Amino acid sequence: MKKKVAFYTLGCKLNFSETSTIARDFNEEGFDRVDFSEKADIYVINTCSVTENADKRFKTIVKQAQKANPNAFVAAVGCYAQLKPQELADVNGVDLVLGATEKFKITDYINDLSKNDFGEVHSCEIEDADFYVGSYSIGDRTRAFLKVQDGCDYKCTYCTIPLARGISRSDTMDNVLKNAKEISKQNIKEIVLTGVNIGDYGKGEFGNKKHEHTFLDLVTELDKVEGIERLRISSIEPNLLKNETIDLVSKSRAFVPHFHIPLQSGSNNILKKMKRRYMRELYVDRVSKIKEVMPHACIGVDVIVGFPGETEEHFLETYNFIAELDVSYLHVFTYSERDNTEAVDMDGVVPTNVRSKRSKMLRGLSVKKRRAFYESQIGSSRKVLFESENRGGYINGFTENYVKVKTPWNPELVNTLHDVELTKIDDDGLVRLEFANTLTTN
Repeated sequence: MKKKVAFYTLGCKLNFSETSTIARDFNEEGFDRVDFSEKADIYVINTCSVTENADKRFKTIVKQAQKANPNAFVAAVGCYAQLKPQELADVNGVDLVLGATEKFKITDYINDLSKNDFGEVHSCEIEDADFYVGSYSIGDRTRAFLKVQDGCDYKCTYCTIPLARGISRSDTMDNVLKNAKEISKQNIKEIVLTGVNIGDYGKGEFGNKKHEHTFLDLVTELDKVEGIERLRISSIEPNLLKNETIDLVSKSRAFVPHFHIPLQSGSNNILKKMKRRYMRELYVDRVSKIKEVMPHACIGVDVIVGFPGETEEHFLETYNFIAELDVSYLHVFTYSERDNTEAVDMDGVVPTNVRSKRSKMLRGLSVKKRRAFYESQIGSSRKVLFESENRGGYINGFTENYVKVKTPWNPELVNTLHDVELTKIDDDGLVRLEFANTLTTN
């Protein structure tokens, strides 16, 4: 009987790409992968520490694993495992905790799957996380997450990622292109580029700080890879999103007109306290440049509310700034204190109920922004990539500029591209469509 392994991923696209790579290693060791809700011999939880909720959810997920199989071996990897390994090891039922340098060697640690009386920890000083391990996810047939970069050299005062993932370092250009070609052979139509700070691509590519290649070089070469219908850039810092990259996307064969650009605050005072590397004026400039060359582009925004010292005036500055920006949706994060960050010791702590109220206001603004963007797209011709799930008799898909659409379920549409006209916004906020006469299917 083959041993069975199950995975649970918390957090970002980068974590999903790494879980997928670790899963392939287990496959090579003769394991069968099963769903996390099923009985398995080993459960691997890839952790996140960006938000407080991710920390709290860990215990719940361990209990889930124990319920499915009380005798299973439970391993924790990822950012939280690097930051607070002992805390995870002390959770009842956890047998193994692996830090940043060890997670890709997990199969070396599990020759004996018997339960431990206490969690065994193998972590490192984060300075040792100076080598690069490439990864990509191919779990969802319609899109893959391709990791091109890891770590971060920025010192934002609220962030633990440099402590959890180490210095900024990149995959080699050759390896990224090799992975992209491997993905294209799997009948996957879309690749999402992911990393901690992907605009910093090139740094550490050959084990040093010199940029052998830049992010612009990377996207230029990826655009030439045959067999990939769509390439999407995940989150990229505004100070690293250059005009040349925006221009390339606007003329690209495969890159889609969709950008996700962290703002974090619309107040220059707060941006300085956060030690961000730009002011709000640069952000306006980036949005204006994108809209100038791609008026139909979708722009997503990350924003943090309740940072220490954020007064009502600062918050309203952020709210009004975003309200006037030509952006399409927001990801709103409520500030939460993280150990070993500068911000945790700052004065001007914002009460949690105020943080919650501000978060709700910005989420409401996001709904309005998305609605306005969708309305601006009604009547336009777009190309939709359909996903794989039957959701209440409908199939969903995304246009190249990230409008979420729905149409009656048809299994033949799964993982295919079609030219459509966007016709109206449905009651659930998704967009209905009509198929063009000439269908583009792949």
